Amino acid sequence: MSGLIAVQQIIGLITSALIMLIIIQFVIGLLFAFNVVNTSNQFLMQVYESINRLLEPVLRPIRNLMPNTGAIDFSPLVLIILLQIIGIVLNSVIRSAAF
Repeated sequence: MSGLIAVQQIIGLITSALIMLIIIQFVIGLLFAFNVVNTSNQFLMQVYESINRLLEPVLRPIRNLMPNTGAIDFSPLVLIILLQIIGIVLNSVIRSAAF
């Protein structure tokens, strides 16, 4: 039973980390888009590119399935919703298996 709780906590931690990376990517992208921060800022540009490299393999299939909405990319929002759904389902499965 404690093994299942540990798995649940690890999955929750990974999910939270991915959601934080998505939000950080979104905020940095907004800062660049509205010229709050210049793209010549090497630190932010490297952080943004690193996060893009991590998330692109997950976001690309979602982008391929979604219709083209122009300048607005809804794939990060869809990924956050999917991660939340997966977390809820796994929590339910682990709780039902534990009792």
